[in-house]
Amino acid sequence: MPLPKEHIYTVDDIYSLPEGERAELIDGQIYMMGAPTYLHQTLSMEISGTIREYIRRKHGACQVLHAPLAVTLFADDKTYVEPDVAVICDKGKVTDKGINGAPDFIAEIVSPSSRRMDYNTKNALYADAGVREYWIVDPDKKRTTVYRYEEDAAPMIVSFDQPLTVGIYGDLKINISQLLQDLGIN
Repeated sequence: MPLPKEHIYTVDDIYSLPEGERAELIDGQIYMMGAPTYLHQTLSMEISGTIREYIRRKHGACQVLHAPLAVTLFADDKTYVEPDVAVICDKGKVTDKGINGAPDFIAEIVSPSSRRMDYNTKNALYADAGVREYWIVDPDKKRTTVYRYEEDAAPMIVSFDQPLTVGIYGDLKINISQLLQDLGIN
């Protein structure tokens, strides 16, 4: 007896979701997304703001964007993600609908409901897509796991209270504890 065939969704299914509903599409499967917490949004904004100010100060060509941001990683309609923070250096990937292709840098802020997705599924997805650097910022564990795929190095685990170098730049350091402390969040 054949197994039931699972339904394969496309980016069109994501775009036809009701207003206000957010989801990601990975290998044709839809994953609904919950509303982010205050801490999640604060971390996302502070990390993206720090990178944006660095790019401006250095007169860089890259652009930092934050969720919700449509990113189709591959030349198909079966994968659509909304990374919390993304840096794009190739302006040819930017379209009216979002980004087509792998960003250079992605940071995901872990939520209880996204833990498995961020650490496992997206890690493999981003590595396969050609993302250069991926940060998993984990507020519960107060640490960031860093993957620098182009260096083919082992992941680094960095405590929030330690400065962390943004590898795609080399001279930009972010201390997540300091970002939160500056906002009065401990």
